[in-house]
Amino acid sequence: MEPPDFEHWACPLPLRDHPAVVMGHGGGGRLSGELVEHLFLPAFTRDRPDPALAHLGDGATVRLGGGRLAFSTDTYVVRPRFFPGGNIGDLAVNGTVNDLAMCGAVPAYLSAAFVLEEGMPLAELGAIVETMAAAARVAGVEIVTGDTKVVDSGHGDGVFIATAGVGVVPDGVVVGPELARPGDVVVLSGPIGQHGIAVLSVREGLAFGTEVRSDTAPLGAVVADLLGAGVAVHALRDPTRGGVAATLNEIARASGVGVVIRERDVPVPDGVRAACGFLGLDPLYVANEGRLVAFVGAADADRALDLLRRHPVAAGAVAVGTVVTDHPGVVVARTGIGGTRVVDLPLAEQLPRIC
Repeated sequence: MEPPDFEHWACPLPLRDHPAVVMGHGGGGRLSGELVEHLFLPAFTRDRPDPALAHLGDGATVRLGGGRLAFSTDTYVVRPRFFPGGNIGDLAVNGTVNDLAMCGAVPAYLSAAFVLEEGMPLAELGAIVETMAAAARVAGVEIVTGDTKVVDSGHGDGVFIATAGVGVVPDGVVVGPELARPGDVVVLSGPIGQHGIAVLSVREGLAFGTEVRSDTAPLGAVVADLLGAGVAVHALRDPTRGGVAATLNEIARASGVGVVIRERDVPVPDGVRAACGFLGLDPLYVANEGRLVAFVGAADADRALDLLRRHPVAAGAVAVGTVVTDHPGVVVARTGIGGTRVVDLPLAEQLPRIC
């Protein structure tokens, strides 16, 4: 028998050849990336010399009236609408506020659009809206415009919410996924996996010995403190869909660097660890909604950790890895038993519809 010809091996079904949309296209992994790269990006950037969209961040930094603004938009379809630690309302506010903050901006204004299904209880909608208002006050932003549409019963899922936001980028602040550099320290603002497991536990009626609550929270004040103190922050991301693994891969590939993380240093709450063990999930791929990953100059790493730990939402901040010149574009984890494993970009999302 002849040995297999790995040199000319090819996937028999290229991922982008799906004839129709699948759930994985919305998961923040490879399928999402291919949808953007092969469908949206060519159409929206055609004949533009340096389109802001080409940077593929969760928010864009643009110049307007002599200053710089960050602009971001997102749509929230989480199921169930209420979960331990939050609901679709505060998620819609915090998610967009955090996308602006990851651009280095001070979030200022949001819009909110609602797609309501006929039959949605007004008492439930009212609770969601009140939660949004409270979250906006905590985040220091105003909801200044919006829209409402209603679809026939059976053609929606209660309510979907789309929020867009703008914020001001201070002079001298430049952060981006393409700016990570060898020697940077990878800082994580706290324990991971809580949001995805909180949503899953309610959706599937599962219990894991202790209640896991979503970490949904605004991060604008945390980022403002880091940047205001002059910390050498090169890249910022909130690890939502696809979790920490997807975020690290996106930054490694955008910057052309390698990333090494120490698995034992990544904080995973007991409830999340138990749930992941039971369900066969990897915590690195589970979504978060109140955490950030920062790539910080080595000389400023300790100061960054001190500043983060002053905020309740980042009290568990830790350094979990470093940026290296080896294996550019690839993330690896040093395991607790001394081995090494590749932390690849996920194909799709382990837990769909978590935001």
